[in-house]
Amino acid sequence: MASIASHDCTIIILAAQRTGVVNPLALRAGVSHKCIVPICGKPLIVHVMDVIAALPVRPKVRISVEKDAHPQLGEILEPYREKGLDIDFLPSSPNIAESVILAAEDQPAPYIVTTADNVLLSGEVIEHALKELKRADVLATLTRDESVRAVHPEGQRRFYKFKDGGYANCNVYGIAGPHALRATEAFREGGQFMNNPKRLVKAFGIVNIALFRAGLLSLEGAMKRLSKRFGVTVRAIVPSDGAQAIDVDNERTFDIAEFVMKERKGSS
Repeated sequence: MASIASHDCTIIILAAQRTGVVNPLALRAGVSHKCIVPICGKPLIVHVMDVIAALPVRPKVRISVEKDAHPQLGEILEPYREKGLDIDFLPSSPNIAESVILAAEDQPAPYIVTTADNVLLSGEVIEHALKELKRADVLATLTRDESVRAVHPEGQRRFYKFKDGGYANCNVYGIAGPHALRATEAFREGGQFMNNPKRLVKAFGIVNIALFRAGLLSLEGAMKRLSKRFGVTVRAIVPSDGAQAIDVDNERTFDIAEFVMKERKGSS
């Protein structure tokens, strides 16, 4: 295995399915795992890997996924290894926090975390995140609601409402180093906050939630309060490309992502 010093960063791809749930997209496509569902002729994860392989930095890639997927993914991603990309597979854990912590262990910092279904991921977003991590411990990527709707009117249906507008999560996070991994504790129970008020309060604190729901926090103000909550510097970057908030969660978003990919390929 290459030495840590030979890599500029670690990119962690969360590729596991929800525990005990048969993914409908995998079932429809007749494959074992969602991350290998084909879209526009390639498995979901391959679109993400294409972006990573084109980066100007030399990353270490750690893919967190069920152990039974490792052999097939190894075959699918072998061309990237042949081109010199350093890729490891590791078994996923029951929750997001543990998967990220395990994937980051003894790996070169900073860490970029994304998902295997983030098929519209932009290399510019990863580069921007790496740049911003020079002055932040933790980084979240969100884009404005109008930017998403400009790409597709149904590209995202849930937005975080801040004082300065609505934002959608882009599923790209940055962590400067091991000291900042404490922020992942917010996701220890899975991070499905929208329908679980108790989990939301436990992660972010009741005062922060009250201020957010009252519309009294701007995005920047929220990041400052989260910094205080977790004891690390938390910042947000806001890409102008609303497609960064469109990943493949279900049949509806699969169709939208496919439409956007074909449209952009046609335009280019």
